[in-house]
Amino acid sequence: MSRLGPVITLAAGAALAVGLGVASITATPAAEDTAAGTAAQAPGAEGTAAPSASPSPSPSPSSSSSSSPERTRQEKTAKADYGGRVKGDVALIAISIRNGKAVAYFCDGRREAWFKGSESPGGLRLKGVAGGGSELAATLDGGRAEGRVSVGGRKWDFTAPAVVKPSGLYRATALVRGARLRAGWIVIRNPDGGYEQVGAAFAGEERLDIPRLDGERPTAPVTIDGTTVTPEDVDGFIEEMR
Repeated sequence: MSRLGPVITLAAGAALAVGLGVASITATPAAEDTAAGTAAQAPGAEGTAAPSASPSPSPSPSSSSSSSPERTRQEKTAKADYGGRVKGDVALIAISIRNGKAVAYFCDGRREAWFKGSESPGGLRLKGVAGGGSELAATLDGGRAEGRVSVGGRKWDFTAPAVVKPSGLYRATALVRGARLRAGWIVIRNPDGGYEQVGAAFAGEERLDIPRLDGERPTAPVTIDGTTVTPEDVDGFIEEMR
């Protein structure tokens, strides 16, 4: 046997080993690339953003506003008092509003009429407490009440500016000899000092003489037909007139 045989055998083995190593190195990047591609395709893989859903369109301002109810309720007047003279007559008129509820009083010393009702958008429309077709309608604007009052088949226009206490409306009630005594007053401060006032008192259907109130202290007690009564301002009786 030739001496070259073992050498050739070793050389062939070395060449084969080198060839296998090169094949392994060449195949490894391909496998890694394949694995990376598979991971990229797998849903929820770490480091890979999931596809985002298409954003839903936001509601338009017009559709949003159309679903909100339109505010139409008028705010009620918390507190207001008006007083003045009716045109073409000696009668005075007073109107008071508390939280949207309204009362009014018309008086010329002989005739009288009480009114009640509620504030409405833009003004007042009140009915006579004793009926008889009495009514009062007024607009409220610019710090005054302006309108028309109807009593006993007659009508008068009036303008009543806003007033503050002690000007305003007062009332007293009592029981006298089995009859209900009722009295009402309107007090208005004069621009040049002092007070103008008018009132009427009745026991049942009988008209009584009525004293003047103290302009500075109109709720001080007074005597009517031998009976002492204490006048109340409108805050004391407006809730009773339902």
